[in-house]
Amino acid sequence: MKVIVVGCHGQMGQPICRFVDEREGLELVGGVGPAGRDYIGRDLGQVAGLGRDLGIPVVDDLATIIDECDVLIDVSSVEQCLQTLDLAVAYKKALVTASTGFTPEQFERFEAAGTHIPLIFKCNTSKMVNVMLGLVEMAAKALVDECDIEIIDQHDRDKLDAPSGTAVIIGNMIAQLKGTTLDELAEYGRSGHGARKPGGVGFHSLRAGDITSDHKVYFGGFGDPLEITHYSYSDDCFARGAVDCAQFLKDKPAGVYNIKEVFELL
Repeated sequence: MKVIVVGCHGQMGQPICRFVDEREGLELVGGVGPAGRDYIGRDLGQVAGLGRDLGIPVVDDLATIIDECDVLIDVSSVEQCLQTLDLAVAYKKALVTASTGFTPEQFERFEAAGTHIPLIFKCNTSKMVNVMLGLVEMAAKALVDECDIEIIDQHDRDKLDAPSGTAVIIGNMIAQLKGTTLDELAEYGRSGHGARKPGGVGFHSLRAGDITSDHKVYFGGFGDPLEITHYSYSDDCFARGAVDCAQFLKDKPAGVYNIKEVFELL
């Protein structure tokens, strides 16, 4: 299965390239970066930190190499990922994206693309995070009307969206259990004077240094609070999961696939 990584020089792109290169049954055939970067034209093996040449130059135009792959893994910006989506549909290539920060209208474009190509999107690609989400769902079903719920996400200083995509997934899960919408429940940070919004869900986003990605869901009971937390110490867990997703899509028909299917958590 031949793989192109879009965003190959980034924080996620480099370990994804490494895992593709190491994984039996996968072949790294291309890397894409933004126009104007000094590594465009350099060998992908060096750009991705593999320590050896692969004989594959990094390009800034996916359309020039997309025919060479079976699946695309995109961990770039929102703007680039939407371009990748359009090309994937046009060339009938499977797509995995772990990028976040999309609007609801942009997510609709991914849903529509599922009638043409197999794809996985709108998910955290760490297996441990998805196990955590299952635990949060179990706890929320039992406690959603008894506890004050707060969601804390911590990421590095350069992360653009807040709250994180994973925090939003958790918030939407809780809203659905309450029979309402996240817009009705969410409180983003707090200031001023006043009591907590009854039944609301609090979001707090920390952005500092090189924090990789941590999420905590706090169920504020009375006398016995519950905390469910996932810590990541490197991006390897997300990169490995993204590669698992790509491998899962091999020979799959068009459709939007759930990350739980990849990790057999259904």
